[in-house]
Amino acid sequence: MSVRIGVVGGGQLARMMIAPAVELGLDLRVLAEQPGMSAALAATAVGDYRDIDTVRAFARDVDVITFDHEHVPQPVLRALVDAGVAVHPGPDALQFAQDKLLMRARLAELGMPQPDWAAVTDAAGLQAFLDAHDGRAVVKTPRGGYDGKGVRVVRSAEEAEDWIRALAEAGAGDALLVEELVAFRRELAQQVARTPAGDVASYAVVETVQRDGVCAEVIAPAPHTAARLEVVAREIGLAIAHGLGVTGMLAVELFETEDERLLVNELAMRPHNSGHWSQDGAVTGQFEQHLRAVLGLPLGDPSPRQPWAVMVNILGGPTEGTMADRLPAALAEHAGAKVHTYGKDPRPGRKVGHVTAVGSDLDEVCYDARAVAAQFD
Repeated sequence: MSVRIGVVGGGQLARMMIAPAVELGLDLRVLAEQPGMSAALAATAVGDYRDIDTVRAFARDVDVITFDHEHVPQPVLRALVDAGVAVHPGPDALQFAQDKLLMRARLAELGMPQPDWAAVTDAAGLQAFLDAHDGRAVVKTPRGGYDGKGVRVVRSAEEAEDWIRALAEAGAGDALLVEELVAFRRELAQQVARTPAGDVASYAVVETVQRDGVCAEVIAPAPHTAARLEVVAREIGLAIAHGLGVTGMLAVELFETEDERLLVNELAMRPHNSGHWSQDGAVTGQFEQHLRAVLGLPLGDPSPRQPWAVMVNILGGPTEGTMADRLPAALAEHAGAKVHTYGKDPRPGRKVGHVTAVGSDLDEVCYDARAVAAQFD
């Protein structure tokens, strides 16, 4: 009998674990939130990931549990651990990806470079932070935000009045995260894989291009990056992976400041959009690496296959027709580019697929990936 991996969550990340699982001879099983999701091909169960009994029943038939997202509640995660289920990453690590306030406090304990921040519970606290930071700041809801959701740039406490009011209605114990508005040159990401035994593999630091709070492009490796910054990014990624006890893939989103420092922005403990380039651009892609890591198998080589790899997200999809309608033209556009679709219906702003291209000339690689992705507009 092959090793059985259970993935909680039926989105595109679970979908992209299917092919490497088949190649490795692993039995991948998915608990999807509803029928017809991206990972429907491997969905052996449909149910609510927030329900302890549902997740525990799913876990009975697998050897290890991992995740398509970080939203599984802590009580559910700890119930699995108490039942003797191997959970990777475990609840002690995942809590720092689930709650940004916990993340900031723990990163401070680890001595990681990060923006100035505070937990605020009322308008007076937020205004005091603004007054101390040139009248502008970033306010975040600590839990549940992604792709720009739950994030606001504010110039006054009134601009977060609805969130502050929700805190008051929720009662004591909740707070908002407020951070300095960092003057950054660009955004980078560092990925690290770590096994339960502590073996690690780190990928090239990449540049990520955001549009409206959503990742639009990734360039690997990050161009025009000093060797010193590459070393610092890798050291930060490894220190966080070990310090938080992460198992599986870890993505550390970074700001490169105008004075050439690196600051930790956010964390993801799973395969991540910033690593999609590795599917076709690295010897071992992030989805295979994640499976290896959570099973404690020897990690694969994360080295790039070509000098450059570019990933361009397909956001929204066609305004007329379907993704399948556009596929022939997209595949004919540049034969060397690879198209990855998510089985999702087009919708404005939605991630419905991505394109990767690799090569020795960065301008040509960028052009190939962008031209193919544009076929799905």
